[in-house]
Amino acid sequence: MIQARRLLAEAKAQGFDFFSGVPCSFLTPVINRVISDQETEYVGAASEGEAVAIAAGAWLAGRETVVMCQNSGLGNTINPLTSLNWPFRIPTLLIVTWRGQPGLKDGPQHELMGRIMSDLLDDIAVPHRLLPASDAEIGPSLEVARAALRNSDLPFAFIVEKGAVAPETLEEVARTPPPSGSYTDLTSKGPRPTRAATLETLLALVPDEVALIATTGKCGRELFTLADRQQHLYQVGSMGCASAMGLGVALNVERPVVVIDGDGAALMKMGTLATIGAYAPANLIHVLLDNGVHDSTGGQATVSTGVDFARVAQACGYRRCASADDLAGFEQAFSKALSTEGPHLIHLRIRPGSMEKLDRPTVAPRDVARRFRDFLRN
Repeated sequence: MIQARRLLAEAKAQGFDFFSGVPCSFLTPVINRVISDQETEYVGAASEGEAVAIAAGAWLAGRETVVMCQNSGLGNTINPLTSLNWPFRIPTLLIVTWRGQPGLKDGPQHELMGRIMSDLLDDIAVPHRLLPASDAEIGPSLEVARAALRNSDLPFAFIVEKGAVAPETLEEVARTPPPSGSYTDLTSKGPRPTRAATLETLLALVPDEVALIATTGKCGRELFTLADRQQHLYQVGSMGCASAMGLGVALNVERPVVVIDGDGAALMKMGTLATIGAYAPANLIHVLLDNGVHDSTGGQATVSTGVDFARVAQACGYRRCASADDLAGFEQAFSKALSTEGPHLIHLRIRPGSMEKLDRPTVAPRDVARRFRDFLRN
């Protein structure tokens, strides 16, 4: 059995200073110690996949990250681990519990994952080892993990057995609910703009110091076609994770961070709206382009027709929210967002369809991530 304080001290000595995750009873001592520590930052996520995306954003902003979760939630991490961390070569240390370990009496919902977890991690190319059993082994084990992260630029996992970490008291102050945000209706009920025209408007308004993350699909492709810039990150996979990645960036930089999201992606990770509202980065502008369809896969309808994303974001704690359906309303809302504290949510209903001549990013995802990281550093 190891002490959570020793584990955290050794992790900090190795440079790990940003943590995100979803609790598990096996992880209680570690999470309690991280939350109670004044020198580390912990972001409680709504889902394990969201935690991976938040950590990816924090890494882009220069932090060394740890994601903690139960193995029953490991399935939620597979999408970002394989389509975000892998193509962009973003490392993170995973601390995953071993619920359902063979020979351990546990709930039936843990039985299958407990049996296949090691094989699953192997299949998604995540090297792993057991969390050390003694305090003396923690430092050397973390050195091995740190070297693996540096050599591969990919995740590495520690597996936590039941009772591996001694109990730790939580010294957390209760979270204060965010103040009620504002809502502005800028809709005109007229013809809706195209996504390309909206992106052109945004590019004309956005200052050079702004970091810009575009969701997967035709949104990122259109942005690249219109302008390829160092401060652009084109999320080629991990649908739904752009807002969480933007949160991870915004919490760790002072410059404005703009996330260009889509209705299908936002619906997939609605819990992230609550996480953003709770942590409330003042520099985050969340632009949600809603065309009511999955444009990249043939135009199948989403369920966004009856969803008022701006009101949802307001209820989740965003400071300023606006609805628009034309470029005049969008320009007004975006200009105000650039000059006031957020987080902001701008819900713009647009027409389905995309540019006729549509390119794909020719810069490899790994290079996109590193030039974006360099931009944030500068």
